[in-house]
Amino acid sequence: MAGKQFPSPMAHARHASVSSRRLLAAAGALVLLSAAYFLLRSPSSARPPAAILASPSPTTSFLASLERFLAAAPHPSASAPAPGDLDAAIRAQEEARLHGDPAWPAPAAGPLRVYVYEMPSKFTYDLLRLFRDSYRETDNLTSNGSPVHRLIEQHSIDYWLWADLIAPKSQRLLKSVVRVKRQEEADVFYVPFFTTISYFLLEKQECKALYREALKWVTDQPAWQRSEGRDHVIPVHHPWSFKSVRRFVKKAIWLLPDMDSTGNWYKPGQVYLEKDVILPYVPNVDLCDSKCVSETQSKRSILLFFRGRLKRNAGGKIRSKLVEELKSAQDIVIEEGSAGALGKAAAQHGMRKSLFCLSPAGDTPSSARLFDAIVSGCIPVIISDELELPFEGILDYREIALFVSSNDAVQPGWFVKYLRRIDGKRIREMQYNLVKFSRHFLYSSPAQPLGPEDLTWRMIAGKLLNIKLHIRRSQRVVRESRSICACECRVGNTTRML
Repeated sequence: MAGKQFPSPMAHARHASVSSRRLLAAAGALVLLSAAYFLLRSPSSARPPAAILASPSPTTSFLASLERFLAAAPHPSASAPAPGDLDAAIRAQEEARLHGDPAWPAPAAGPLRVYVYEMPSKFTYDLLRLFRDSYRETDNLTSNGSPVHRLIEQHSIDYWLWADLIAPKSQRLLKSVVRVKRQEEADVFYVPFFTTISYFLLEKQECKALYREALKWVTDQPAWQRSEGRDHVIPVHHPWSFKSVRRFVKKAIWLLPDMDSTGNWYKPGQVYLEKDVILPYVPNVDLCDSKCVSETQSKRSILLFFRGRLKRNAGGKIRSKLVEELKSAQDIVIEEGSAGALGKAAAQHGMRKSLFCLSPAGDTPSSARLFDAIVSGCIPVIISDELELPFEGILDYREIALFVSSNDAVQPGWFVKYLRRIDGKRIREMQYNLVKFSRHFLYSSPAQPLGPEDLTWRMIAGKLLNIKLHIRRSQRVVRESRSICACECRVGNTTRML
């Protein structure tokens, strides 16, 4: 026993510790392997499809999204043609939904069902390619000096809505709307014609001819003839687009930038809130997110900022009056705008240095500048007495904007005093609300919940009962009856209280 060595207590402890770690590692590996095995075998725990894993990250860039969209075009579909008796098929569907869904046809009764027409490519893909291919090779300007392609981007709501509707189901995020392949299942029908691109990029007579062709194609559809277009959605977001044939589609649901009551852009009876939807312009500046707003809060040394055209027609004449009233006021910047990248940079810089951003009427009651201000964290001061705002049935703009009448704004000294009296607490609250509201005005691909695409379909869903009422009524009322309410008998488009 004299020469035998025994391990020390410390060595025993080390050996036991190593053994324990090895046993724990082996047990852990076994658990992981078992879990992986059962996950692979279990259908309810299947891995996400490759299409979902490969879903592209959201982009708000029109050009970037368009490039990706066209690279994947054409988007295959299996939409069925209209059945022989579409009206009977629709009645059968509606009766089944009425008895099968206790909430139908209330707006909350499931997603809005949209049938997307598959129009010939000359109305859709060809126009998108024309825009893409000519974007970098031209600096065309409109008669008032605005860059044509930037105007198309500003009114590109037709692209964002269509691209989302026809995207693969695995890549879509919106729950408020679903594309259906059978016409009798549809609540509304979407017409994917790019009216703004064709207006700006085609020769005048070529554009008018294309408008007439599109009109004939749409109005020849059985679903249009059944409802006279009342359940058809047509994007006419630029005030000049589709103008030569609008009178033939005035019963359809128009997607608009605003509602001009002067008659300069829309004829009496063509547009009204009961049937149409106001959509925001696409912002021209980059988003100032919560971090940006926080970082720029102490640097906002300008009380009121405006950069844009100082002379406009119609309701926009208020601009020259405001310039005269504000030109000598301290801490106020009023500048003539300029086009292109330099103009965008100057506008973005000015808005991020300002507490309030002036948003007066332009040639129409609305202005893209309102949405630039919102995404810049700059509190809009709206001076446009007949303005209609996007999604106002859902959003309360008093949380993010100030509303001033044209008469008050031009009273000597009144406007500046009014702005200086607004306390810091209210300003901070409105800036915080701007951060929350920005998501409602950012078009993106894929379209995001509570983004403008989502809110568009929610607004249309809210009109569904009234749409069906007018379709049914038109089908049974005697044509010569004086009880038919023509469009002309509706109240004018105005924000004044009745």
